[in-house]
Amino acid sequence: MRAAQVTKFGDPSVLVTTDLPDPVPAPGEVLIDVAYADTIFVETQVRAGWGGEFFPVEPPYVPGGGVAGVVSALGPGVAPSWLGRRVTSFVTGSYAERAVAPLTAVTPVPDDLDLLSAAALVHDGVTATGLMELTAVTETDRVLILGASGGMGTLLVQLAHARGARVVGVARGAAKLALVRDLGADATADATAPDWPNRARHALGGPAGAADAVLDGVGGELGAMAFPLTADGGRFSAHGAPSGGFAALDPTEAKRRDITLFGIGDVQYSPTDLNRLTASALAEAAAGRLRAVVGEVFPLERAAGAHEAVEGRQLLGKVLLEL
Repeated sequence: MRAAQVTKFGDPSVLVTTDLPDPVPAPGEVLIDVAYADTIFVETQVRAGWGGEFFPVEPPYVPGGGVAGVVSALGPGVAPSWLGRRVTSFVTGSYAERAVAPLTAVTPVPDDLDLLSAAALVHDGVTATGLMELTAVTETDRVLILGASGGMGTLLVQLAHARGARVVGVARGAAKLALVRDLGADATADATAPDWPNRARHALGGPAGAADAVLDGVGGELGAMAFPLTADGGRFSAHGAPSGGFAALDPTEAKRRDITLFGIGDVQYSPTDLNRLTASALAEAAAGRLRAVVGEVFPLERAAGAHEAVEGRQLLGKVLLEL
């Protein structure tokens, strides 16, 4: 099978297309003919050599962890009814024509949803849906979303809006801000403006101009600048680090202000919860209530170009690979 492999840690050029043996499903596993593979920012960071303490991989390796496709073979013990089904799944090494997955990691795709949209929801749909539960956003909340034009940010904007919250999205540039407003944000703030925190505070409104929930998918300095915008008694989720690191927050100050802090560890789920959250996101998309924004689709042979696009941050929404 064709696969894109990281030959050594480095820039996107280290992603090279190669031929590898077809995987064979073990007991309790299925073989998936991959239609689309998801890409997420952390995959570019790992490829560059970051995060070894979190992602202990060594080249050569096939990156990626999420696919949408069709079940083409079954391992021993898997019911015949799975054969030919359209599914999404978490896998190890998704930048390949075929992937094996334990049945516990597989979720059927609703008939009314295309595989492209399903692939865009494999990771971000789960995390966004889980964050809504974790931070318990309601119609009385004011929600500030950092990285609002990205794959997960666009979903968070829609989900928070659907819950009736006042949503303020932070993104970079006119095109991204227009997309965020189109998806349901009540207001936006341009992260390229030096005074964006003041603009965000004004947009949040209310007596204190503060956010009951801050959803930080960016990290670094931007996340740290957003922390003072959190209302006393509010919630702050530091789940993203495309800036190169998670936001550095002061737990003592958070405790003094009764702010509940959430981190990346709070959005790591059991197989049961992964299936439940995936099914929820796919169902919402199939019903037309959740839109997966796809910026560009690259062929497998241009996996390096896909990583360049992710790192360049010029595209709106998700970048996917087509197999």
